[in-house]
Amino acid sequence: MSADALASLTQQVLWASFLVALAFGAIVQKTGFCTMGAITDVATMGDWTRSRQWALAVGVATVGFGLLAWSGLVDPEGTLYSSNRWSWLSALVGGAIFGFGMVLSSGCPSKTLVRVGGGNLKSLVVVLVVAVSAFATLKGFTAVWRVATVDRVAIEFATSARLPSWAAQALGIAPRAAGLALALAVGGALLAWSLGGRDFRRANNLLAGAGIGATVIAMWWVSGALGYLPEHPNTLEATYLATNSGRAEAFSFVSPIAYTLDWLLFYSDRNKLLTVGIVSVFGVVAGSALVALATGRFRWEGFGGTEDLAHHLAGAVLMGVGGVTAMGCSIGQGISGASTLSATSLVAVFAMIAGARAALNYQGWRLEQLAATSHP
Repeated sequence: MSADALASLTQQVLWASFLVALAFGAIVQKTGFCTMGAITDVATMGDWTRSRQWALAVGVATVGFGLLAWSGLVDPEGTLYSSNRWSWLSALVGGAIFGFGMVLSSGCPSKTLVRVGGGNLKSLVVVLVVAVSAFATLKGFTAVWRVATVDRVAIEFATSARLPSWAAQALGIAPRAAGLALALAVGGALLAWSLGGRDFRRANNLLAGAGIGATVIAMWWVSGALGYLPEHPNTLEATYLATNSGRAEAFSFVSPIAYTLDWLLFYSDRNKLLTVGIVSVFGVVAGSALVALATGRFRWEGFGGTEDLAHHLAGAVLMGVGGVTAMGCSIGQGISGASTLSATSLVAVFAMIAGARAALNYQGWRLEQLAATSHP
């Protein structure tokens, strides 16, 4: 492949990623899809609507990824979430920290980017703090803590730490067959549960769940199929074009937000190149802004006071640190990683839910304290 052809293919990958992210941002802005909102609705009102949206998204993404892997379009062992190390402690601790911060900041990084597109200035502050804390956890001060503690604890397997790999080894069947069977079983169960609610089957809910799931599938194809080169002309090694990890990636927003800030700050450095993750950040904001402006939802919004600012700043730091430690956010591990049936992703998801639930308990306690102070 010539240098011009390689550059052209890289541009195709970046533009395709931007357009898929544009659709993601538009869908979230239009439908109100939100992982934190799903947890909060169940905890405070017993309303499972947004939880069914999330389950539908995971189910669609899981079935879609299973079909992509079975057909050979995407190599499941080449994804960001495939490793023979089951980093359960990193996922557990990082996920819990992330989940707690997600509630303090009123939403996960993807929802925060969507709010930026809708004119929310406090979300812009949260994005910047997430970027700094995430980059510090990738390469700085908190990275030293991460590597020296939780990252040391892992279980090594002969195969990748994914449910299909374990099933294939245990049953003595082909990995592709095991992957498809489990994807259909797990994804099908999630689809059945989400669509089982009669009141759920409405256009907005279906767009939220199926739409987000479809964008994750599209990103797997863009990164894992369109951007895959069996032999890079310069290195002569297999590579995935325009990814920060060098592996196939779908949506995830903590590390990409950090890399976006790094790209902006060192824009004149020719070594700082656009990646799938960076253009996805811009795409989500742009898609959200288009829908917000078209529907009259665009509103400037700032912090309500000092305590509101403090909670959002603390939450942003926790999301940056926790998201990198857990190797993904509520979208990265919660949908993209879960769609690959990664064992680490499954631990991270449950930890994020537990962390968010703890933060809701904290907020409830805080309200009680304020009420007691104002009415002695």
